[in-house]
Amino acid sequence: MSSSDHAIALQAERRILLIRSQKVMLDSDLAELYGVETRALKQAVRRNLERFPDDFLFELSEAEVDALVSQNVIPARGKLGGAIPFAFTEQGVAMLSSVLRSPRAVQVNIAIMRAFVRLRQMLATNAELARKLEEMEKKYDGQFKIVFDALRQLMAPPPSGTKKEMGFHTFAHDKDSKTKARAKRRP
Repeated sequence: MSSSDHAIALQAERRILLIRSQKVMLDSDLAELYGVETRALKQAVRRNLERFPDDFLFELSEAEVDALVSQNVIPARGKLGGAIPFAFTEQGVAMLSSVLRSPRAVQVNIAIMRAFVRLRQMLATNAELARKLEEMEKKYDGQFKIVFDALRQLMAPPPSGTKKEMGFHTFAHDKDSKTKARAKRRP
């Protein structure tokens, strides 16, 4: 894999989202990777809708768009130009290669397919690790329970919605910030 293919694959990996329990890429992200306008990509898809059944492509709902904007996946609704985005599954991205025929589209499609495969491999590896951990836990008695619990915690995805403040904080810093917060509340 060339360095440009690798760079495209990394960009694609970062843009794969989980929507409706499916791994998808948004039309605007794909258009950027392909080097075309989103409008042109959507137009090509609409001209070939018979190639994109529901399990290849779906249009997001208003609620899904609002959720993506609130999570900063989409910068702002205005950036969409009033259009609701399309979400392409892995098969939909593969089908785009038959619709967009430029040499860049072929190169990008190959890199995106590799990104999806890599993501599947990472998920399979994690599942295999969880299975092995469970087997070991059954094999060994309670003396290793703490170790198994710690490993399970490390494997669990981080809880959503919790953001920790970055940087090093001393006790004095925490005390000062609490004092300032109290002072602001007082009239």
